[in-house]
Amino acid sequence: MAFSDLDLRHLRALRAVAEEGSFIGAAYELGISQAAVSQQVAGLEKAVGERVFDRPGGPRPVTLTPAGRSLLAHADAVMTILDAAEQELSDIASGTGGRLTIGTYQSVSVQLLPDVVRRFLDEAPDVAVGLTEHARNEDLIDELLAGSLDVTFLAGPYENDDLELTTLGTDPFVLLLQADGELAQAHPGRRFPTSELSDVPMVGEPDPQYGADSMEAGLRALGIRPRYAFRSYDNGAQQGMVRAGVGPAIMPLLATDPTDPGIVVKTLNPPLEPRTIMLATPHGATRAPATDAFIRIAKAECRERLALARP
Repeated sequence: MAFSDLDLRHLRALRAVAEEGSFIGAAYELGISQAAVSQQVAGLEKAVGERVFDRPGGPRPVTLTPAGRSLLAHADAVMTILDAAEQELSDIASGTGGRLTIGTYQSVSVQLLPDVVRRFLDEAPDVAVGLTEHARNEDLIDELLAGSLDVTFLAGPYENDDLELTTLGTDPFVLLLQADGELAQAHPGRRFPTSELSDVPMVGEPDPQYGADSMEAGLRALGIRPRYAFRSYDNGAQQGMVRAGVGPAIMPLLATDPTDPGIVVKTLNPPLEPRTIMLATPHGATRAPATDAFIRIAKAECRERLALARP
C-alpha cells in the first residue's frame, strides 16, 4: 500500500479519533463500528508508513504522534476544500452561485446588457458575472466552443450546427443624418428614400460585422453600392462623424443614441432587412441553471426593449 492509496475514509477516521480521543468515540461520531474505525486507521498508517496515534491503553485517550499531527493539518485542509466544493456545486445546481461568463458586442453591451444583468443579479446576487466583448461573431463563437464563455450574444440572421441558438428579436436599421445638414433639410419627414444614398459618401465599419454585411447586401439589392468617407467599429465614433458632417450612417437602432441633438434618426424607404439579436450556447452541452436563468431574463428584457426599438 502506498501514500497514493489514501482515501477520504482514512482522513475522516483520523479526524474523528483525534477529536474524540478514542476509537469508541470516533465510531459513534462516524456512525460505524469500532472495528471499522480501527481498520481505517490501520490502513492509513500502512499507506503513510508511520504510526499516527499513540495508544496508551486503559482509560487514557489516544494521542497524535508527530506524523499524525502533521497529517491531520493536511486532512483538515483537504476536508475544507471538499466542503467548499460541495457548497459551490450546490450553488451551481440551484443557480444561486458560481460564475456566469457572457460574450457580447458593443451595442448590446451598452443598450441591452446592463438591464439584463441587473435583473439576473436581482434573482441570483451571489453569481459572479463576467463579460467578454469582441467585434466579430466568429471570435465570440470560438471562445464559447472553447469553454471560455457560458453564453454569448450574436448578431444574425445566423446559423451554426455547433450552436443552440435563441432568437431574442430584431433590431431595425436606421439612417443617421447630421441634424442641420443638407440631406436632413431636403428630407424633413421621418422617412428617407433609400435610393437617395446612391453615391453619397457614408460612415460605416471597416469590415462589416453584426448585421452590417446584410445591410450592405440590402443596399446592393436596391442598386446602391455604398462608398465610405470614414470607417470605425466604434458606434460612438460613427455617430460623432455623422454629427460632424462627414456623412450619413446606416446603423442598427440599438447602436445609436437617438437623444443626440446633433443627429436625426430616420427610417429607410424601402427598409432593409433588420438585424437579428441572438443568444448562443454550445449545442448539446449541459447548461448550468444560471445560464438558463440568464437566457430567460434576456428573452423577457428583449421582448420589452426591442418592441420599443422604433425610431
